Amino acid sequence: MVNLTVPQLLRDRASTEPDGVALIVHGSAPLTYLQWHEQAVAMAKGLVARGVTRGDRVGLVFGSADWADYAAAFCGVLAAGAVAVPLSDRLAPADLRFMLEHCRASGVVHAAGLTVPEIGWTATPAGLRAETSYEIVDPAPGDLAQILYTSGTTGRPKGVSATHANLAYGCGAKRRPFAHSKHLLHAFPIGTNAGQAMLINALDAHPAVVTLPRFTPGRFAALIESYRAGTVFLVPAMAIELLNAGVGDRHDLSSVLLLGSAAAPLPSAVAQALTAAFPNATITNYYTSTEAAPAQTVMMFDPDRPGSVGRAIAGGRVRVATEQGEPLPAGETGEVWMRSPAAPRAYYGDPENGTFRDGWVRMGDLGRIDADGYLYLVDREGDVVKSGAYKVSTIHVEEAVYQHPAVVEAAAFGVPHPVLGTVVAVAMATRAPLTPEELRIFLKDRLASHELPAHVTVVDALPRNNGGKVDKRALRRSVEGTP
Repeated sequence: MVNLTVPQLLRDRASTEPDGVALIVHGSAPLTYLQWHEQAVAMAKGLVARGVTRGDRVGLVFGSADWADYAAAFCGVLAAGAVAVPLSDRLAPADLRFMLEHCRASGVVHAAGLTVPEIGWTATPAGLRAETSYEIVDPAPGDLAQILYTSGTTGRPKGVSATHANLAYGCGAKRRPFAHSKHLLHAFPIGTNAGQAMLINALDAHPAVVTLPRFTPGRFAALIESYRAGTVFLVPAMAIELLNAGVGDRHDLSSVLLLGSAAAPLPSAVAQALTAAFPNATITNYYTSTEAAPAQTVMMFDPDRPGSVGRAIAGGRVRVATEQGEPLPAGETGEVWMRSPAAPRAYYGDPENGTFRDGWVRMGDLGRIDADGYLYLVDREGDVVKSGAYKVSTIHVEEAVYQHPAVVEAAAFGVPHPVLGTVVAVAMATRAPLTPEELRIFLKDRLASHELPAHVTVVDALPRNNGGKVDKRALRRSVEGTP
């Protein structure tokens, strides 16, 4: 396969489909490929005029209403031979400063109206679009293109570096992805791996990519209906909101042929409910990580394989192994490792980190693979609850809790216990009153005694990070110390 760069992808699309619509932010004018290319080149020249050189890191701080400006700035940074560092406007100022200082950013491009740390120079997209005589030199496929920071759910965020060859892997084929759709709709935020995947889709896939400034179930469903979107991507939290709002009763969602869920496991009860709300859609769960992308497993919902996140696709590989990376037999639980068919990623400034080994990536999850090659996640390695002599899977507990008809969303986690060391706690949001004792009675035949939650907390909504993942550290802090 020919190695491409991101600027090449945009330049080729602008040449062959200049008036084709690449990106639509609802409420704003569509962005065509030619407009995208021209804006990116103008910004690249503006960056070079500011002294940005090959390999410099440039922070990009934007919100979901700014996807078009962000797309142009991202490609402009790469066209200048620099490295883009996508960052969300939702980040706490301390985290934003840490990330910019960690990657030694030379400057920051940000949406108008935002206040960003004084790291080098700062500029808005409009301030970079001045015409200059500087010549732009194409980066090479092996050049560093992006540093994307992890969500930090298990510790301090890490910067994951990716080359052009990694980002553009599989792109440029004659048959473009998602050819069944004229429009692809998503609501992933900037600064996440899922959001970056949608940016590459806007460059390479067949449909125009549609997004919106702020996700609400009603607005998202209305966009599906108005654009007759054939492909929809969301995270489980959004799926739960859509179902809880009953949007299938008020909107025609029949155009959706593929509904993809990413960023976290999709509970089987939620997947089952989605099949009713989206009558013509194949419900698909994608499993990957910022470190492993573009390697992934894909699972088309199968009620006979509840809990599976599928099999590796498109040349990637997955295995369950020991901590040292020795493969384990089918059915045995161990660490999940993935191998990308593309140029591998690495931690910026920490290339020797043990997460990356001989082309394989430790996912930080425990799981097992069945005889047919289907992967089942047991838990995040750090989330397993060690209660007395038992190890409890929080994913297994959550699957059982979701089966209760009153539960909207739930998370299981461990809290300290003076005798057992740790016990299971559950935080849940409900659509009808549900007492802790009623939940335990419901779970009695579904979970073993050591898996039953010792603490049950009812919340309005689960705390989540920018990527839509549940913040279990926040939940743990809220429960610790309670009787």
